[in-house]
Amino acid sequence: MPSGRLCDNRGLRRALIPCLLAVACLLAAQRFEDPKAPEVVAPSERSTIEPQPHPGVTFHREPKPLSDEAVTEDWPGFLGKRGEPVSLETRILKEYGTEGPLLVWELSKGTGYSSPSIQGHYLVYIHREGREEIVECLHAETGERFWRYAYPTDFEDRFGYNNGPRSSPVIDGDRVYVYGAQGKLHSLALRTGQVLWRRDIGTEFGVPQDFFGTSTTPIIEGDLLILNIGAPGGPEVAAFDKNDGRMIWGAGDLWGPSYATPVARSIRGKRLLFVFAGGESSPPAGGLLSLDPLDGATQFRFPWRSRSYESVNASCPVVVGNKVLVSASYRTGAALLAVESDGSYTKEWENPDFDLHWTTALYDNGHFYAFSGRNEPDASLTCVRALTGETVWSEALEWQETVQIQGEPRTIYGSPYRGNLLKVDGKFLALGEHGHLLWLDLSPKGPRVLGRWRLFLARETWSPPVLSRGLLYVSQNTRAFDRRAGPRLLCYDLRGE
Repeated sequence: MPSGRLCDNRGLRRALIPCLLAVACLLAAQRFEDPKAPEVVAPSERSTIEPQPHPGVTFHREPKPLSDEAVTEDWPGFLGKRGEPVSLETRILKEYGTEGPLLVWELSKGTGYSSPSIQGHYLVYIHREGREEIVECLHAETGERFWRYAYPTDFEDRFGYNNGPRSSPVIDGDRVYVYGAQGKLHSLALRTGQVLWRRDIGTEFGVPQDFFGTSTTPIIEGDLLILNIGAPGGPEVAAFDKNDGRMIWGAGDLWGPSYATPVARSIRGKRLLFVFAGGESSPPAGGLLSLDPLDGATQFRFPWRSRSYESVNASCPVVVGNKVLVSASYRTGAALLAVESDGSYTKEWENPDFDLHWTTALYDNGHFYAFSGRNEPDASLTCVRALTGETVWSEALEWQETVQIQGEPRTIYGSPYRGNLLKVDGKFLALGEHGHLLWLDLSPKGPRVLGRWRLFLARETWSPPVLSRGLLYVSQNTRAFDRRAGPRLLCYDLRGE
């Protein structure tokens, strides 16, 4: 009898924890002062710049004309317009013969893990050369350059991976926003590259360098630019006026910056902001933070973070209806939350095996799909039932292939490993972390490989692919083993009839 009563009390405490956290969050609302006024630059009368040949671009061929029936869209920020790995484009070519998709142009780039962002013919990309972070605006079809802007950096990755920027540019109307590896934030005119305002977020808010530098990408919500800052003592999250850079609100003082990009969605008629926070801290701390994007009022906190010190939260939250999926690697796994009408949450399930390192899960017809696993050897493509959290299947998708390394043929095992998925035109495009491109048919019955090509053989192909107007953009982040080319930004023609 006593043991049964103890079990009942523990169950009651577990049931009350979400409610108590929600009440504590509302009572602990804080106000943060802007530590420094942004540097605002008066706009000039410069007209639109015509593109010129780029010395670092090799142009191979013109892309095919777009089909009159093709649906196309811009890709203005990390994971596109909707902040999820889904494209609405149609008439996408899926068969390429033995040589793979046709290469339109390639840019010899510096270091970094950024993906490009695109609006119309404007493609904006950030990378590092020498001691400068460089923002370049290129013509999306030709690789010609509209403008170039550079600023100094001395960032060094403490683990020796890469000293370049991680965040992707964000295009909003006639402006583009870029966030560098040391937390330098710029607002630039899209058509001219002129600086409109800038802030040194890392210095102003006293944010220490995390394991791998600043990696989260800002999002635009109305007139606000929202960042997961993770400043010691707060704010964890801050919103800035996108027009002049002034801080409008700050929220939270518990968790540090993560490597995931925030997501804003409407749930039960209310707009909510979801921030998966948590970088370097001792003891390790972090999780999902739900905020009101208008004023930063906290709705709830859900602690979800690996207990390993040298780990981070890097996979973006996935919102489906009133459900939110979060996932972390390093023996953590995934959890699904149901957001209630009062702004609190209920945890519906956990799956310790659905552990996403940095890729973002893709939802399709009642199931989540993603490449899970901490390291290359233990990575696999996994299907999880959204209703129950059950793992339906998990497959490594391995194969053998022969490659030329230093002029000698060598047979190796290939796999997408910790790749990225993109749902488009009724199928699933996968970019493997060694440079393989796959077309897949995914369902609860299992994965079916429709085609596979090696674009290059290089490690750290971790940046998600970008698709806009039938053209695919891939960031090769290290030098290739087979042809010794790279790092490069590559543009491929996927336009179908």
